[in-house]
Amino acid sequence: MKTNVVTFILATILLVGCSSNKLQHSIDNHQRAQKVQGNVGVEVVAGDLNVPWSIEIIDNTFYITERPGSIVKIENGDVEQQSLKLKKELATAAEAGLLGFVLSPDFTESNEAFAYYTYEDHTGQFNRIVTLRLKDNVWTEEHLLLDKIPSGSYHHGGRIKIGPDGKLYATTGDASQREIAQDRKSLGGKILRLNLDGSIPTDNPFSDSYIYSYGHRNPQGITWLLDGTLYASEHGNSANDEINRIEAGQNYGWPIIEGTEGREGMVSPLFTSGAESTWAPSGMDNFNGKLYVAALRGTAVLEFDLKTSEHRKIVTDLGRIRDVRVKDNYLYFITNNRDGRGNPKRNDDKLYRISLPQ
Repeated sequence: MKTNVVTFILATILLVGCSSNKLQHSIDNHQRAQKVQGNVGVEVVAGDLNVPWSIEIIDNTFYITERPGSIVKIENGDVEQQSLKLKKELATAAEAGLLGFVLSPDFTESNEAFAYYTYEDHTGQFNRIVTLRLKDNVWTEEHLLLDKIPSGSYHHGGRIKIGPDGKLYATTGDASQREIAQDRKSLGGKILRLNLDGSIPTDNPFSDSYIYSYGHRNPQGITWLLDGTLYASEHGNSANDEINRIEAGQNYGWPIIEGTEGREGMVSPLFTSGAESTWAPSGMDNFNGKLYVAALRGTAVLEFDLKTSEHRKIVTDLGRIRDVRVKDNYLYFITNNRDGRGNPKRNDDKLYRISLPQ
């Protein structure tokens, strides 16, 4: 009789325990669904990121820069914040800090990457492009590739990517000094093109210059189609945000023209938000002839159809979106709600994904 009572008690405990686990799982799923309410098919990959700025992916591993000065590794659901040792002190100005990041083509052997960050020293505040080396979960700055890129209270640019030509491209802002965007002696307000060792490519459009295109206000996204065509996203002056097709040596007009305006010798955008609205576009990627762009003020992921010249929001209500990346028919994107301009939700900021139609 005592044995039966003990057996009953143990069985009851096990049953309650199992029911509790199922209930917790149900609660977790409900909370997960609430996070992406109104966005069918959106999944949370990771949360509790600290002002993330740039996404890199190799195989199934993510590396995400955080503006205050760390790099997050996400692998098989595990999130690890890796430390960073830089040779200059990160700037704390608005929009500044650790920004663009791209892995070297031989990363699996070299553990090398490239980074763009804003720093302060006794000479002032600037942006620089450097190489980093990963060892024992610490990223250490090794080589300086390009320094003294203009910086100010706002408009640091900051996106870096390696193009299909094997060159390193970097977007730079006008550092709130609009006139430097038209000055080909300044690195501000430009898209730059470097060899991976920091030297100037001999086939750049201007002799002995890193400048690939100019007349930009604050470009923060670049992507190439399979045919090699380069596109860039750019913040307008309170409105008139732009999506441009970038060609070597061309002048994109800022601050002389903006939005739909035109002038001889200057390129007008393919898409613009118009004079009455803003996207504040940042990182971008592409898939099947469509551009996908992160929108900060627009609080959305925007899709631009290059065939129909139409655009629409495909993700909304998750707050400020900073960067996007496409891999294996999925679009990954990060929120930036903890950057001082957003309204953080529980466990923000987050890495999300959504499947893309074939």
